[in-house]
Amino acid sequence: MPIMDKLDPRRTALVLIDLMTRIVEQPTAPHSGPAVVTRSLALADAVRKAGGLVVAVRVERPGVVEQPPGSELVEGVLGDLEIVKGTWGAFHNTGLEEALRKHAVDTLIITGIATNFGVEQTARFADEFGFNVILPEDAVTALDAHAHEFAFDYIFPRIATVSTTAEVMAALA
Repeated sequence: MPIMDKLDPRRTALVLIDLMTRIVEQPTAPHSGPAVVTRSLALADAVRKAGGLVVAVRVERPGVVEQPPGSELVEGVLGDLEIVKGTWGAFHNTGLEEALRKHAVDTLIITGIATNFGVEQTARFADEFGFNVILPEDAVTALDAHAHEFAFDYIFPRIATVSTTAEVMAALA
């Protein structure tokens, strides 16, 4: 894990994908939504203490006057920067790339729900934009365990460093 060996927390952002009440409460696998939130919050504390940036991303359905109940971020999820997206990924028409560049960020730790929707789309674009990407497997979950495992076994190793929350916390210390 070469990027983990030279991780500069001041150039790192934790990107929390869709940790919204209505999404966290859905049945997920292989990890529960609340477990992902707990690990994501631990990472947020570690990133902030090390001098990094925390970005909270939530989705709003486009063209809808009122968002569905539970569209708020779950309690405790606070970003130094909040991004509202209208598509699966956090980069499309949100200003995220520009904000990260302004903060001199070159490495993204991505957590959240769901593995093969918002997390994967954001990770793919982050890779294309030249960011180093770290995906702690136990801080991400899907609507289906097979989809999660497929992404972590076949997609993510090609575009990111796959790790655990504990490994990322150690690299930030």
